[in-house]
Amino acid sequence: MKAPVIHVSDDDLLDRHQRAAFEYFLRNRTPANGLYADTSRPESPVSIAVVGFALSTYPVAVERGWISREEAVAHCTMALHFFRASNQDGSPEATGFKGFYFHFLDRNSGTRVWRCELSMIDTALLIAGALMASEYFSEDTAAESELRAVVDLLYRRIDWRWAQDGKRTIMQGWKPESGFLHYGWEGYSEAIVLYVLALGSPTYPISQASYHGWTHTYQWENIYGYNFLYAGPLFIHQFSHAWIDFRGIRDDFMREKQCDYFENSRRAVHVQRAYACINPAGHAGYEEDCWGFSACEGPSDEVHGLDVEPRYLFGYAARGVPYGPDDGTLSPPAVLACMPFEPALAMTAVRAMCGRHPEILTDDCFTSGFNADLRDEHDRVWVSPGLFGLDQGIVVMMLENHRSGLPWRLMRGCRWIIEGLHRSGFEGGWLDDAHAREDS
Repeated sequence: MKAPVIHVSDDDLLDRHQRAAFEYFLRNRTPANGLYADTSRPESPVSIAVVGFALSTYPVAVERGWISREEAVAHCTMALHFFRASNQDGSPEATGFKGFYFHFLDRNSGTRVWRCELSMIDTALLIAGALMASEYFSEDTAAESELRAVVDLLYRRIDWRWAQDGKRTIMQGWKPESGFLHYGWEGYSEAIVLYVLALGSPTYPISQASYHGWTHTYQWENIYGYNFLYAGPLFIHQFSHAWIDFRGIRDDFMREKQCDYFENSRRAVHVQRAYACINPAGHAGYEEDCWGFSACEGPSDEVHGLDVEPRYLFGYAARGVPYGPDDGTLSPPAVLACMPFEPALAMTAVRAMCGRHPEILTDDCFTSGFNADLRDEHDRVWVSPGLFGLDQGIVVMMLENHRSGLPWRLMRGCRWIIEGLHRSGFEGGWLDDAHAREDS
């Protein structure tokens, strides 16, 4: 029987949650093609971004002894082989086009579902995971050499320039029925890793003007006394950080603000906590140790079996502060993923939430979201049914960055990441040292 949370050390508690998060990928992998489900629900399709997180978790799992190196290589290579051989003709029944992939795929056939978009950001998250696996599995064996060769092919065939559609910034998506979506990447978002990969491409790199065009749409604000680059949901302040170590490196925008993206994410934690204390809408449970506004699943207006007054409930949505949306739903995985930025605050919040609402944990995995406004007859809060791969992936990655820095170390050795950061205008810290090594 496991010890109650209150009696477990911080490191043991993190190990417990991190390993449980990794095991999501073992349980939700399709053995025939190596792809990973978006959620743990039986009808869930594959999410290509979740595949990227899955590929990233295997180096962590090998280092921590949760899986053998040989099995990890085999799992990663199977997924990579699928994408290498996938239909890239861009038809409604395809898997991708121009090196990009549709956001959601059928778990068995690996073809597009839900008439979803060809997703530039989700392809970038997939490729980031593939590159991390390539950096880790670097031994001179036939299996690991094959893995690296497939990753190189997948990265090189992406036509990032096409994804601009002649515009300054990268477009958010494309559909075979209607072409490019009518909006590009504007405003600060999780897309730094997308731009870094697009700029670092050895085959179809975008121009520096595209990155600068994107950063010109940023909003620098003062909220609750904190000057920071605004983004409401926490995941925006985390996703690119899963792979890129932004400590001490700055692009033109951050040099002007005398800040960096890591410090910006730290300030975002404080903005979140301040909002929870103010609690302008009067939701249940918000306080300095109970926060976490991010993309997560919450209750919808169709929720049944709960005695509640009519209200607006958003289902799955990117909740954020201070401008909303906010329906009383919090994301525990987003709090845990703040450990690299503010470990003491994040750990205190995780312990507090688990102590008050143990129902937010399933086999040590955190639910996507919970809402304390809505309670059943046993006074248990509403909890998202099932688990989400993005939540579990960001938990594994950010906890490892906090505990050992392994993902950051691996990606600091990736020449395409270094080149992409350099072309984006980043300078300072470890990046200058990497440039010096390349030039010597």
